[in-house]
Amino acid sequence: MTQAFVPTGPAGRRASRLVPVALIALSVVPLVAGALRLSALSGGPDVLPDGARFAAVPVPVVAHILAATGYTVLGAFQFGGRRPPARHRLMGRMLLPLGLVVALSGIWMTLFYPRQDGDGDLLAAFRLGFGSLMALALVLGLAAVLRRRYARHRAWMIRAYALGLGAGSQALILGIWTGAAGDPTGTTRALLLGAGWAVNLAVAEWLIRRRTGHRGQRLTRSVS
Repeated sequence: MTQAFVPTGPAGRRASRLVPVALIALSVVPLVAGALRLSALSGGPDVLPDGARFAAVPVPVVAHILAATGYTVLGAFQFGGRRPPARHRLMGRMLLPLGLVVALSGIWMTLFYPRQDGDGDLLAAFRLGFGSLMALALVLGLAAVLRRRYARHRAWMIRAYALGLGAGSQALILGIWTGAAGDPTGTTRALLLGAGWAVNLAVAEWLIRRRTGHRGQRLTRSVS
């Protein structure tokens, strides 16, 4: 994992402290849903829909929920300003396997669990595509840091975290749509869920290019 660009100065430092809080807040709905799902699988009341499809083979969904919880919460603290290098590396070594479990278990569940009523091929394609992209981003980020290509490492890890945070943006988008137009179904639901990943990736690319632009400006000033 890596640190995203945050402006310097007092305002920037205050903003940097709020970044992890904002990222975790975005994850609250899927984190609560995951906790409720784990409770149901361990014998508690099943308050979420469609729980029966996980009961026969619970290991992948349990692994997905636990890994996603660790990845989104711990990963939030890699953003929002500079961290001591030793802490950054330690957290990165924890986050890489967690992220891979999130991506690969999500792919497994898409391929082998029965589909939820109304979910079609488009949503399955989104889940497989974005899950594969997340796993690829993590692998490319690891390869980059092993070659000491830190800017490239940073970019790939920002993309991977953005995809891992997709469930939070999806909950927000679905909540807004449901409040305005009722529960989405079929293709509409698939497109809204796909938009959650797409919006996060767009924000990630903006952050990457913003940091690159500021580094270029500093380099220009230093040689002028």
